[in-house]
Amino acid sequence: MRLIALILCLFLPSLAQGQSLREITLPDGRFYLFARPAGQAEVPLVVALHGGGGNPEQFERASQIAEKALAAGFAIALPAGTPGRMARLRTWNAGYCCAAAQRQGVDDVAFLDAVIASAAQAGASGPVFLTGMSNGAMMAQTYAARRAGRVAGVASVSGTMDTRRLRVGAPVPLLHIHGTADPMVPYAGGQGDSSLTRADFSSVAEVMADFRAPFGAMGESRKSWTAGGYDFVRTAWSTGGQEKVVLITVEGGDHEWPGGRRADDQALDASDMAIAFFKAQMR
Repeated sequence: MRLIALILCLFLPSLAQGQSLREITLPDGRFYLFARPAGQAEVPLVVALHGGGGNPEQFERASQIAEKALAAGFAIALPAGTPGRMARLRTWNAGYCCAAAQRQGVDDVAFLDAVIASAAQAGASGPVFLTGMSNGAMMAQTYAARRAGRVAGVASVSGTMDTRRLRVGAPVPLLHIHGTADPMVPYAGGQGDSSLTRADFSSVAEVMADFRAPFGAMGESRKSWTAGGYDFVRTAWSTGGQEKVVLITVEGGDHEWPGGRRADDQALDASDMAIAFFKAQMR
């Protein structure tokens, strides 16, 4: 058992300031990685969902979302999706996507319920936020739509939920980042030229409208800038003087987590923006 634990630790991403992720296995055998800031009685939780074909360790290495969440005073949970033929290539059942999880009809909403309940017992009993990349973004949005009363905010990147079958039941703040040249989940919706699934994806505009609807009338503002060879457009919808729904469009942007280890776009850091958005919702 000690050898297994040592091998596991070698494969878990190391975090700054002596923090470490530990694996928590649920009664059904599924697991998530977890860490919380030391010395705090109650902390908010960020649930971070890897993309299709990814896994928790890979997502943390690419995004550093756990390290940044912990530094900002959040606990972090990185759940593992359903494995396909290769155990490290995992997916989420977000309705119309993706792969093994969708084919098997896995109830990932119930799984995330269990992760959040388990994390609360482990010391993350504050507000719950979700973030995710691609298929993980679809799952984060889907969970927020179905569990709107439990979610304090979502930050999603390069993925859109099935708006034909889902409606957000109550106000949930959303930050979404998406590239206009995304070949996997097209910005305008439809089937991606490079997609590994035949899903007819919802457009970014449809997702933004779905999340705005429960807020009622909202003020709109827009600004644009150029950095690192990309043009960015930030559109924000506000109510009560606070931004609640925000879209960052990356003109010519690919299917990637901006600022991630292998991303072409290093002018924007999606992890930093997600954490800042979550902190703003707690004011």
